[in-house]
Amino acid sequence: MTLSQLVSQVPTALLKLDPRHMWRNPVMFVVLIGSVLTTVLAFADPDGFTVAIAVWLWLTVIFGNLAEAVAEGRGKAQAASLRAARKDAVARRLERDGSETEIPGTDLQVGDRVVVEAGEVIPGDGDVVEGIASVDESAITGESAPVIREAGGDRSAVTGGTTVLSDRIVVAITAAPGSTFLDTMIALVEGTSRRKTPNENALTILLSSLTIVFLLAVATLAPMADYAGAPQQTLVLVALLVCLIPTTIGALLSAIGIAGMDRLVRVNVLAMSGRAVEAAGDVGTLLLDKTGTITYGNRRATAFVAQAGLDREVLRDTARLSSLADPTPEGRSIVELALAEGAGDLPLPVGATIVEFSASTRMSGVDLADGTHVRKGAASAVLAWLDDTALPPSVESAVERISADGGTPLVVAVRPPHGAGQVLGVVHLKDVVKPGMADRFAELRRMGIRTVMVTGDNAITGKAIAAEAGVDDVLAEATPEDKMAYIRKEQAGGRLVAMTGDGTNDAPALAAADVGVAMSSGTSAAKEAGNMVDLDSDPTKLIDIVEIGKQLLITRGALTTFSVANDVAKYFAIIPAMFVAAYPGLESLDIMRLHSPESAILSAVVFNALVIVALIPLALKGVKYRVTSASGLLRRNLLVYGLGGLIAPFVGIKALDLLFSSLFGSAL
Repeated sequence: MTLSQLVSQVPTALLKLDPRHMWRNPVMFVVLIGSVLTTVLAFADPDGFTVAIAVWLWLTVIFGNLAEAVAEGRGKAQAASLRAARKDAVARRLERDGSETEIPGTDLQVGDRVVVEAGEVIPGDGDVVEGIASVDESAITGESAPVIREAGGDRSAVTGGTTVLSDRIVVAITAAPGSTFLDTMIALVEGTSRRKTPNENALTILLSSLTIVFLLAVATLAPMADYAGAPQQTLVLVALLVCLIPTTIGALLSAIGIAGMDRLVRVNVLAMSGRAVEAAGDVGTLLLDKTGTITYGNRRATAFVAQAGLDREVLRDTARLSSLADPTPEGRSIVELALAEGAGDLPLPVGATIVEFSASTRMSGVDLADGTHVRKGAASAVLAWLDDTALPPSVESAVERISADGGTPLVVAVRPPHGAGQVLGVVHLKDVVKPGMADRFAELRRMGIRTVMVTGDNAITGKAIAAEAGVDDVLAEATPEDKMAYIRKEQAGGRLVAMTGDGTNDAPALAAADVGVAMSSGTSAAKEAGNMVDLDSDPTKLIDIVEIGKQLLITRGALTTFSVANDVAKYFAIIPAMFVAAYPGLESLDIMRLHSPESAILSAVVFNALVIVALIPLALKGVKYRVTSASGLLRRNLLVYGLGGLIAPFVGIKALDLLFSSLFGSAL
């Protein structure tokens, strides 16, 4: 945060002086009333001390508004870039008879179907119901690489304002104009739709209660002071009240919440509510889909296991040949692995006939022009094709080992034009765990978070992948009902649950979880069910979300501790100055030995205002989260912010007192 950023938000801070805005923050509303009262007193008796107190009370209110304005300003800058991305496109609505009608995108209704071709802007949020296309979503996600969107499956959702780069798709509109995903993003990052979280409301009630207590104490102090023979001016009583109530955290509370959501936006995660961000900080159990989250989601070739006595290169080259025209991810991965291991990058031989995979044969391959047939597929299917009854012992052993490890064995065989066919070996296919996942799960474990892998695979496969990834538990052969039951069980045990998902079948569990992070690439149902959306569609980012949630809670707790400790220290500055004339014994409490009662009060008021400005950067950036125990975190909080909150006012008020006494001398 720079000085220019602070100065640029001053006009917004002044506009927030509107009482209709201020009353939402009871602590600062009391300071506003005190500022008005001291201003009236300054006009009635315009001496330097009264004017100075009035000016610094107004600055206290303005600085509090400035913290909120700066936090909101960051979001408004992001909203401006999002508005620039919003385009009013012309929609080609598909009519029931198959004809197309061009209408403004703003006239589209939920359920309308529109045709979008290469180079055209998608006119509204929806799901692809026909076709496949490459889409540029950089206006929303900031990522320049295009993404694939296709009908069916969990990658069918498209966002209005993005551009189709290739092919043709038909999109069914799922959001009315004005309530699109982009509109929601703009409202959230601007803070216009932000509501206080339950924790914020609870803390506001606590701060309001403390304010009422101090207000009653100061109100009863006036007659007691008169009785003691040390009558106090209304101005001094107002200054005392402002210094004793928790103005520091009262001024920064809103900024802390806004900044927490802003930090999520900066990592391309959109939180639908501040409550979700807070819940992320207290998450105890994390449910992660295996496919696409822990693993790449498609089985990939990882090894060629040749029959005993056969050159491994023969198996490698033959498996590559059988997969050259295979469009499946598995087929492409076999070609990639063969090339990586030194196979020649030769085209399909002339005259070769492609044999596509079918559910009945459970094989695919190629028939060469010389009559040689090459196949790869399930072991039983290849045996039946060879008219054989058993695999070679070395191949059978490899098949059993791969299956036990949770992989898929793909047997490769050749049948020449004349003579018996031969099994060459096995291609090991496995759902590959993404690199670095084990380290990230170990980090979650240090945070005290249990990780649970959710998969539709059988228990053997699930446990094998779980062991490799390093997760704590496995929910195998999981149905949507199983996910819901697991979430309910964890919540019944007092643990908050977070989950990522992208499919329609994930929607019920996303809605039930305390933190449901839907992938932007997922279905509309998933995004509507979750309370967060990851624009990068990176499920592992949930770790960052948890850290940001914890950082929000720690920052709020740290500054609350600092604020309360601050008020204790200011007590020693003002109370002795007010009553030392009537009660000389109070001089022992004047441990700062301030210049005069007026200087003590003015120094405390000025420090009270300046400390708000000094803490704005910390409120926006957040207290750095370190993986430690709750008791260790509490000790650190009390040591740094509790003790710091006690010491800082003594140093600051004394320094200001020395400054004022040297500048104004006997005037104070």
